Amino acid sequence: MTRAFVFPGQGSQAVGMGRELAAAFPAARHLFQEVDDALGQHLAKLMFEGPADELTLTENAQPALMAVSLAVIRVLRQEGGMDVAKACAFVAGHSLGEYSALAAAEALSVPVAARLLRTRGRAMQQAVPVGVGGMAALIGVDFAAAQAIAKEASEVGVCETANDNAPGQVVVSGALAAVERAVAIAGGKGARKCVMLPVSAPFHCSLLAPAAEIMEEALAGADIESPVVPLIANVTAAPVEEAAEIRRLLVKQVTSTVRWRESVLAMKALGVDTLVEVGAGRVLSGLARRIDRDLAAMAVGTPEDIETLVKTL
Repeated sequence: MTRAFVFPGQGSQAVGMGRELAAAFPAARHLFQEVDDALGQHLAKLMFEGPADELTLTENAQPALMAVSLAVIRVLRQEGGMDVAKACAFVAGHSLGEYSALAAAEALSVPVAARLLRTRGRAMQQAVPVGVGGMAALIGVDFAAAQAIAKEASEVGVCETANDNAPGQVVVSGALAAVERAVAIAGGKGARKCVMLPVSAPFHCSLLAPAAEIMEEALAGADIESPVVPLIANVTAAPVEEAAEIRRLLVKQVTSTVRWRESVLAMKALGVDTLVEVGAGRVLSGLARRIDRDLAAMAVGTPEDIETLVKTL
């Protein structure tokens, strides 16, 4: 069995996440306290108790999702005896999950990752006023068709492909009027369903250039090491190990397409047969089955999930 550990992105958050881990494992409680201390905020209380609208704010959701993922990793290390370098061949994360992946692979410390994600969340939120941008999922069209739809819609404003999640599931992002136009165009070009997403900013498009500038400065001053296993980067869908290149790609990632479908296929081509989704929810496990049915996928986010994985390590 050759594993890759993959880490979820925004949208997987839910009130109550991490609560079972904290109740069951001192290592998880310590991790959550470490994140709280780094941010100067009772983020764990917000994760466990809500309110949902506050947890969903980008600047809270991003470090919160990372915290749950890294709590699982910490428990696997301290109580399951897991060595990430031996347990998996690659790490990858969907959007903010890339920071979780890098922290799991020891390229970023927990406090550094938490503070970077707080900065990233705020920068993304502030780059475009609420209501000016939008995102939509186009279901039933392939990536090339989605690119053509976005190009046509961009006649009325910025519209770009933000996430290539799986065959027949592509997200477009940009100016609200242009994204709404893309939805209308897609409906006439065979899309099975189009859904405007409840997001506060148009992620992964050129409108977020101001956020990329802020992250360039933040990352320039951050301690980044080479990961203990290669990262499959969102921007390139290819392995990366050099700290300087990781820094560059994290900046570019803010405005670039998340090439998740290609990333999963790249990992399979490199010998991976099992994806382990680490953290909140099961979104990436579901996408894995849509991308390639030959890939095994499991989600590890609860004490029971951890027990199951430890038996296989």
